[in-house]
Amino acid sequence: MKKSISIAAVGALLLASVGCTPVKRGEYAKGSATIFCDDGFKTVLDEEIEVFEYSYPESSIIPFYVSQTEAIDTLMADNTQAIIVTKELSKEQVDYMKAKFKRVIRQNCIAVDAVALIVNKKNPVSALSVDEIGKIMQGKITRWNKLAGNDTTAIKIVFDNMGSSTVSYMRDRFLGDSARISDNKNAFAQENNAAVFDVVKTDPNALGVISVSWLGDNLSAAKNIPLDQRVNAYKNETDTVAPQLTTEVNILKVSNPTQDNDFSPVAYKPYQAYIYSGEYPLVRKVYMITSASNSTVVHSFYAFVTGFVGQKIISLTGILPYHMNPRVVEVK
Repeated sequence: MKKSISIAAVGALLLASVGCTPVKRGEYAKGSATIFCDDGFKTVLDEEIEVFEYSYPESSIIPFYVSQTEAIDTLMADNTQAIIVTKELSKEQVDYMKAKFKRVIRQNCIAVDAVALIVNKKNPVSALSVDEIGKIMQGKITRWNKLAGNDTTAIKIVFDNMGSSTVSYMRDRFLGDSARISDNKNAFAQENNAAVFDVVKTDPNALGVISVSWLGDNLSAAKNIPLDQRVNAYKNETDTVAPQLTTEVNILKVSNPTQDNDFSPVAYKPYQAYIYSGEYPLVRKVYMITSASNSTVVHSFYAFVTGFVGQKIISLTGILPYHMNPRVVEVK
């Protein structure tokens, strides 16, 4: 409870500090603001903020990494003016914000994310079908030897946290509203995506469910480059981007035999090309939603993330930027 009060207090203070000085077209506002983001997109937002603040040193964005549910609730309580989540607000929610707080909601898809399934390097399973994933989530397949090898150990399904967008996606895709992921006795919630990754690296029986943005090596490598050089590289419109996914864990291929693809058994990893083509089947859109007015730092950051440099940063994480065409990708 103390954490919620603290976050709300910080949000209210920063909202009060945002200036309303008119900003001309092409300029960026000064000041500080908060943004609440689903933890699955932490690696993306951290880099967006660092580059934005370097480019506009009189602006400051303070992130809070929370569950998707908490992010939306915070926006609806007017304790922040920006969130990043995987669902749009409903018409009822938009109308409520306008009636209650006189806020006009902007919603923009900034990326298409893939939900990736990861296993330990010692695990012999290399691919799953959508049908098999559904049976695992429903508790119909519970042991690894039903998929590959002779290991009769139970499949330990590892998620970030029960209020996350990843959990919501897997529930909606495979269980429906009448069931919960937590009903599966082999499902375990962690604190965040980083914890999921760590569990899978050490536990051969774990099946991690995670945003592919946590698996891209390009952004991690970019952190070793001085920030001024990174900013210049992001502005380069001619170079190519070839996101490499981590080799610290095995990333499973996923197939989805349907009538639309002539029941093809071919499985794909969550590379950008396959996200773009729809051949990798576990995808969802990522939205930045803001209630900020023009001439505010929040609106300036919103314009930055949806602009060329912001989208270029997203392209390095492994997920697909929504406002840029895919470039060169690793598809082996």
